[in-house]
This record gives sequence, structure tokens and C-alpha cells, in this order.
Amino acid sequence: MAKDQIVVGLEIGTSKVCAISAELKRDGTIQILGVGEAPSRGVRKGEIVDIETCGKCIREALADAEEKSDVMIKNVYLGITGGHIQSYNNRCSFTLPEEREKIDSGDFARVQEAARTSPIPSQNMFVHTILQHYYVDGQDGILNPVGMHGRKLEADFHIVHGVATRIRNSLQCMIDLDIEIEDIVFTPYAAAQAVLDANQKTAGAIMVDIGGGTTGFIVYAGGAVKQSGVLGIGGDHITNDLSLGLRIPMGKAERLKIDEGSCAIGGTIPGDAVVMKDEHGFAGREIEREMLNTIIHMRVRETFELLKRELDKGRYAEYAGAGMVLTGGSSALRGIKEVAEEIFQMPVQVCRAQNISGVTSAFENPQYSTAIGLVKYAQATLGDDSGGWFDWITKWFR
Repeated sequence: MAKDQIVVGLEIGTSKVCAISAELKRDGTIQILGVGEAPSRGVRKGEIVDIETCGKCIREALADAEEKSDVMIKNVYLGITGGHIQSYNNRCSFTLPEEREKIDSGDFARVQEAARTSPIPSQNMFVHTILQHYYVDGQDGILNPVGMHGRKLEADFHIVHGVATRIRNSLQCMIDLDIEIEDIVFTPYAAAQAVLDANQKTAGAIMVDIGGGTTGFIVYAGGAVKQSGVLGIGGDHITNDLSLGLRIPMGKAERLKIDEGSCAIGGTIPGDAVVMKDEHGFAGREIEREMLNTIIHMRVRETFELLKRELDKGRYAEYAGAGMVLTGGSSALRGIKEVAEEIFQMPVQVCRAQNISGVTSAFENPQYSTAIGLVKYAQATLGDDSGGWFDWITKWFR
């Protein structure tokens, strides 16, 4: 990158809309300039269900980010998620013409284009074709095939795709606000750029992003993405369980979860209770702490058990030498690390974004990992023409 550049990552979550403006420095560092937030409405399980209402929330978050960073926002890197997102691994190849046996950069572009023409459901569109490995005439371990002699170039890709109409709802929100979309990014892939380093990716790691309405995951092995997906369950489900089980309003349940709750059970003193004070419209009461923690524990345990089933389908988790990394707003729950270690039988750590400067509250809080990851994705891809297909689809949609 020849000069400093300002980019914006926008995450439309179930609980909040978050916009982060950041400056990409020439020395490769990233400085956060401002964080804009707004409560999320019109979004369910990470997907937009009310474009007009969601658009207002996006406008509020962008305005907040503009005010805090003194930057006018016209372009964003947009995170997308939802249970409709699917992925698979695929190998594609290109055979060089008879008159040539030296591989050039155009040959890789042809292989990548072949990956984007592989069959997916007719209602779906491609989101990512993430490179895993190169092969030249069957030789593996190739780091860069350009300039090598060979007849056949092959490449393995991790392909992410989703239902086009649901993705276009997110695009429509931005078009209505006259905001250009630089690229769309699968949110677990973005979060992984913020919380995993190169050593973890090489050793093998599972990154789990636990948000309000979804739990996204991505698995690295040997430095390459091997598996990814989304579960339509998150921290808001815990809040709903508390509201129903304890018969308290959702707002009270959310504060109780954050301020007093824990995923750990069995360690409380008999009779220990949390006192909820009288407030206008709410009669104060005492909540048995063991009951509070049990409700939280059961939902977190169910979430991790569902995730384990998904990971077992791919059979890549056994290569996670660096263990599991939890991030996202709900990863801050007390005792969540221990529950994950019990279920997955591997080391687990709760992480936030790494190698970032600027607004301290942003990179110290795991709930901002995805938005910061969108900025890091932008840094990695600026100047790369491989996203041309997305330029085409957005122009077509307009």
C-alpha cells in the first residue's frame, strides 16, 4: 500500500450495528479512528427482516462513527452472516496451452474463475473462494506457482456461498443509504483475521464468534481455511431463557446475565441470591444464583454441543493444534471457557483483536472482533483484483 488509507468495517448484528473507521498505515499497522454503534432492530439471527428499520440503525451507527472519527463515510466493507451461509472445499485446475509451459498470474486467475463456476444451489451466490493450496503437475507444497514450469496448475479452495436474496437485502440497505460496498465478507472469516495470528492458523485452530443471534465458526489447518459455518443461536437465546425461566423483562434478563451470571454451576453458596431492586414498573425480587447460572449453563452447553456436531462432520477439528479461540460479545460470559474445554476436550482461550492501536475500548472488547476483522480483511485485499465478481454483482443489482 503506497499511502495511508481510511477504511470502514460495518457489522449488522442481531444485537447491535457497529461501524469502525480505521487508518491503514504505510508501515502495515492499523489505527482505529472511531467506533460507531446503534442498537440493532429489523435483524433476526443475523439476517435482515425489515430493511427500512434496519436502515435507520445503520444510519445511526455510521453517523456515530463519522462524529467520533471526523471522517465522512461513503464506502464500507460489509459483514454478512446467517444460517443460510454454506461452504465446501473444491479443487479446480487449468491446463496450459501447448505452446507454453511457464505459469503466469493469469493462470491462477483462470483457476480461481473455475472455482466460481462450480455448482451451487441456483438460488445462491458466491461470497468467497478462499485459496487453500497450489499444485503444479501434481506436486504439492507449492507456495507460489507464478514463474514455475509446468503443464497443469491446480488449486484447492474453500468456497463460501449463501442465498442471494438474503444477501441482497443487506446490499439494498446500503444502496438506500447511498453507501458504496467495497466488498462483502463472511463474518467468521473477518473475525478470524482479527483474533488469530499466523502461527495459530498454521498449527490449526478453531475460531468461534458468539454473537447475539448467531454463533459463527471457522477452522484452520495447515494455514488454510478448511471448514466454516453459522448456527442460528447466540447470546440473545440465553437472555430469552432467563426472561422466561425467571419471569422477568428481557432488559432485566440481559443486565442480570452480564452483571451477575456465569456458565459455571455447582460452585455457589446454598441460599446465595441476587437482589433485583424495585424500579418503576418492576417489583424487586431475589433470584437464586444457582438457578440463574444453571439456565445460562444449559443454553451455552447446548450451543457448544450443536457446534461440536457441525465440527465433527468436517473432521478437521482433530488438527486444531492451537486449540479453540472464542470471541464475540457473548464470549465474555463468566465460565464459558471451562464449559467449552469440557465439551471439546482441547485448550480454549477467549480473545480480542490483536495488533491494533487507537480507540482502546474497541480492540480490548471481543464484541468488536468482527468489525475490526473487516478492517484487517480490507488491509489484506486492497490492490487485489480477485474481487471483480463482486463488483459485477453489485453493479448488476443496482
